Amino acid sequence: MVLIAPVLLLLVSWVSLHDTVHAVAEICRGTHCYGAETGDPRPCTGAHCPGSRSSRPPRQFNPTTQGRAAQIVGSQYHAYPSSPRAASEAHPAVQPLRGRHSDSRMRASEVLPAGCTDADCAVLGKQFQPTNDTRDCKGIECRLPLRIRPKTRAKSCVGEGCLVGSEESASSTSSQLPPVHLSDRAAQFLGDFPEFGYQSSDLGGAPLGVQLTCDIKPGENEVPSEDALILHLQLTKGQEKLVEALRAQQLVIRDLQQKLAEQQEALLSQQREILDQQKRMYEQMDVVKAQYGLLSDTVKQVSFQGLQGELQSYFENHLAGLQSQARSHLQKSYAVHKMDMDSKVMDVVGEANFPQPLLGCSSSCGPEEFCDFQKDPPQCEKCTMCPPGFFLISQCSSTADRMCQDRDECLELPNICGERVKCLNTPGGFRCLGVSEREAVMGLCGRDYFYNQELQECQACSDCDGDPVTVSCTAISDSVCGQLSEIRLSQSWGANVAVPPARTSGAHIFPGLQLNIRGKESSDLLSNEAGQVTFLQHGLVWLDHNFAIKHSCRNFLQVGMRLNGSQEEEGWDLSGVRIEQPDGKYFQGVSVSSGVEVEPNHTLTLLLKSPNQHCNRSKDLHVYDITAPSVSLLWLSHDTGAVAMTAQMSLLAHYQTSYRPTFRISSVSDPYMISLTHDNRGVRFTESGVVKFVLQQALYSMGHTCIREGFSLIAYTNRNGTGLAAMQAFKTGVNYRDTSITLSGAVSVDNGDTLSFEITSPSQCNIRYFGDSTGISMLSLIWIPSAVSSALTATVSRTGLPFGAVRNKPLLFQQISPDTQQVHLARTGEPNSRKNFIFHEKGTANIALNLKLIHSCNIVKLTLQRVEGRGQAGPVAQQVSGYMPEGSEWASIGLRASFQVQNGTAVYVTLDCIRGRVNQITHEGGTNISILWVAV
Repeated sequence: MVLIAPVLLLLVSWVSLHDTVHAVAEICRGTHCYGAETGDPRPCTGAHCPGSRSSRPPRQFNPTTQGRAAQIVGSQYHAYPSSPRAASEAHPAVQPLRGRHSDSRMRASEVLPAGCTDADCAVLGKQFQPTNDTRDCKGIECRLPLRIRPKTRAKSCVGEGCLVGSEESASSTSSQLPPVHLSDRAAQFLGDFPEFGYQSSDLGGAPLGVQLTCDIKPGENEVPSEDALILHLQLTKGQEKLVEALRAQQLVIRDLQQKLAEQQEALLSQQREILDQQKRMYEQMDVVKAQYGLLSDTVKQVSFQGLQGELQSYFENHLAGLQSQARSHLQKSYAVHKMDMDSKVMDVVGEANFPQPLLGCSSSCGPEEFCDFQKDPPQCEKCTMCPPGFFLISQCSSTADRMCQDRDECLELPNICGERVKCLNTPGGFRCLGVSEREAVMGLCGRDYFYNQELQECQACSDCDGDPVTVSCTAISDSVCGQLSEIRLSQSWGANVAVPPARTSGAHIFPGLQLNIRGKESSDLLSNEAGQVTFLQHGLVWLDHNFAIKHSCRNFLQVGMRLNGSQEEEGWDLSGVRIEQPDGKYFQGVSVSSGVEVEPNHTLTLLLKSPNQHCNRSKDLHVYDITAPSVSLLWLSHDTGAVAMTAQMSLLAHYQTSYRPTFRISSVSDPYMISLTHDNRGVRFTESGVVKFVLQQALYSMGHTCIREGFSLIAYTNRNGTGLAAMQAFKTGVNYRDTSITLSGAVSVDNGDTLSFEITSPSQCNIRYFGDSTGISMLSLIWIPSAVSSALTATVSRTGLPFGAVRNKPLLFQQISPDTQQVHLARTGEPNSRKNFIFHEKGTANIALNLKLIHSCNIVKLTLQRVEGRGQAGPVAQQVSGYMPEGSEWASIGLRASFQVQNGTAVYVTLDCIRGRVNQITHEGGTNISILWVAV
């Protein structure tokens, strides 16, 4: 029964179509006939009439946008247009039908007018395209529901005005959206029954008489089940991809949340550190408050009432400023980290929330001592004396140190520098701006002042604080306090060195050129005249000379020291260092040192020699003018018990990679205290003490490996059969050149210890070691008892060293030897930690520094700075070197100097690179510093 109903419906539709076809076969009258254009009134008869069966055009499927059910092709056609263009406009092109049947069933047939033959039919068939306009409800359409029944269209008009309407209808139809074609099931059914008069196509498809179409509009018709299934599958796949993307985003969000939690933990830990620092700051402020209270009690005992008010106001303002800064810092910290804190911590001036124990020294301090609360725990310290140029504010008490105030000479004496010269106040003195050194030496500083040539300012003369004045203050030197120098244990002296000008343009330095020594201060120890030094007292002397020169001589140069004149027969050369012939013209810095026992009227001179006459004094020599003293000496009294020794190297040639020199003693002041080992390769000491030594070795090297890797000179201290490297120096190598390697330092020794040396060189470098009587290969040392001396050694720090474009940057050190009572390296937490070496007792110091580095600087400056108390830093010694030799991996620079120190004196080293960069400074294998302290 299910199949019968559709069959009946299709039969009814076929009957309706058959009746319509027969009605078309009637005689055509009016303008609808094909001959109407020619004015022929005869009826259309024969096979050419549009109603004849033989010429009946095949059914054409022409869907419209309004039809929803099957449309039956009618036989009432519009009038043919008069031109092919009109025909194409009146009848739009038919879209081919796409279905599941064969192509013959799907393509649209061309409808031809009656009466055409052969080629005429083909032309007219291409021009004529029938329309399939919707009619009123007829036949099977009346059974369709109203919502899907096609809308009624206006009927085609007959006459002259039909062309316009037909064009409007065609345009409106063509403007509609193209329909969606479904399979023509009814046409297929009719094709299966040939008795109805419609033959099937050759391919087995349905006849083209009836075709069905269905317009799909959003919201009105449903999508076929096959397309819906495909869309459903695509939607399912899209949902799966969306779910996977969401899961991936969830994982990313979890990772971000975890990282955010870690950052929050880090912020919380940083805030805890800030709170701890603030807590320590409050504790320090409480200590300051306690000290302020103690200071107020001390000030009340003094008669300076006005000064007491000023001090009280100053400390109150200072504490108020600290309080406001602390509060603002806390408020900013809390606003950033959004954490709560106890309000009691915020109160700095109020009650102390962190109770402190009662401050005080464990024992009572002496008459000239006070309890220093800055140290933990508090300790007794010596009261400081007001330096020259300061006046006393308050005396030293058991709880506070002596307070001194700098005297403002420019304010007290407005015309001290003259009417048109500006005066600048300095700690302990003053400076007249624009005044030359010659004018200052003539007595510009005035009474009780002397001109300090190192600081280039006027300083107040020392009043010796009740001690006897041995040497009075002069225009260029300070007062010398204390007893005569015979009971003084040590003393230092420094001077500058210059090359004398050449008298003639062709003068050479072959016989030896004496350098001019120009001292800046006088002393009862020696006299400085005619460019040489004459000693006035007995004793032991340690000499250091820092020399920088740029030369273009054909061979090496040699700088040395000579005692008792330059050309006298009774004189002898103390020491000498060779400066190699450079491949290019650049500065070379060398240091020459020696220790010797002197007597009154012994004369010291400095010499510069050349092995041949091919070194012009005016053209080939250029000495660098060092601002700091370039030559210095340390004088030791015989009362110290010091012993001096000088030894020469054995004149043997060696071509070895590792060379241990042997010695032959030239002079020794006490053979019992110092002697050689059984193999003459070491020096043995009988008692404990400090040894100041220098070894200089001349050599001649061959091979490019020598230049690349260079040489090293190492000093070993041997104790109970165990050798320990104490000091090491590095020297850049040369190829087929003469040069020298030198090492100086200070080490502590015990009784029975020995001191030996070793020179290392590359394996493929051939070296010849030699010596002569000029001191180019010698060992010189002075042994000083431990009771009056101490030594400290250190190397540069592993971190914090300057590199890159370095301009006057300080070097940081790390201490190697144990601390001594006289000197130590500033520790972590102290001011200028790892930078300053601080002395705790008055005495004389000697420093030897070796630095191994890689750089590209045109000039490298190494300066030793000294700071006295709270004064300004001043240079003590300086050394200069040029750029690295081509092919060398490392370069070296060093300096040596002796100077006086006081309690609280600090020294540090600065590095300056001019036109270049410092790439690396090594902390081992050629970098070290040794400090010798001797009591005065």
